[in-house]
Amino acid sequence: MRLGRSAVPSLLLVAALGLQACAVPVAPQGGQGNAGSAAAISGTPTPAPATKSFSVIVGRVEPVAEQFCRSTPGQRDCNYRIVLDRDPSKPANAYQTRTESGQPLLVVNQTLLDELDNADEVAFVISHEAAHHIGDHIPRQQSSTEAAAIAAGLAAAALGGDSSLIANAQQMGAFAGSRAYSKNYELEADSLGAQIAFYAGYDPVVGINYFARARDPGDQFLGTHPPNADRIKVVKDTMARVRRTQ
Repeated sequence: MRLGRSAVPSLLLVAALGLQACAVPVAPQGGQGNAGSAAAISGTPTPAPATKSFSVIVGRVEPVAEQFCRSTPGQRDCNYRIVLDRDPSKPANAYQTRTESGQPLLVVNQTLLDELDNADEVAFVISHEAAHHIGDHIPRQQSSTEAAAIAAGLAAAALGGDSSLIANAQQMGAFAGSRAYSKNYELEADSLGAQIAFYAGYDPVVGINYFARARDPGDQFLGTHPPNADRIKVVKDTMARVRRTQ
């Protein structure tokens, strides 16, 4: 049956947003997908100093993150560059990206650093961002975005849409696809980041307390971050498993 033009956009929206439901759920006990595991490092870590000095914390976390990175299957640059953005005008944020040469770049800004109460919280933030790189979350996100855009475009064409409708469908599909896995990636990074922070000598259960104070994004439709309670639970579950192996 050929659909009228007025029916096509609404059905394309359903098709595009429906792609989000295909997201692969995180394992109940803090699954890590393509990320590394505590098997990368063994033994009891030496407790880190309590100072909130960014350079001191980076000096503890970076070598552990690199060890996890190198022990995880896949081809990636494990030579992290970790920097503090000192611009006080920016809203609190930390993120992982890559330089033009492909080097993993982790950025924490001064506003967020000022909001963090202690070294454990700072170490967890850095470790979480390092885990995004180990989990290949940037390329995996790009792949899911492209696949969703293609699928939505094909659906539009099959429903008789013209070039304009197909382009709109691709945009909606890309938008939905970019968010389809983002919450799972955050939980993966929380789980692996907890392990990195732990083996760097910090307490990730204390570190995750930041999320007890931070604004809760809730479980928003097409949101990019999971509820804070889910993040806290993943870290506690992960550390319960890690400590059982000590």
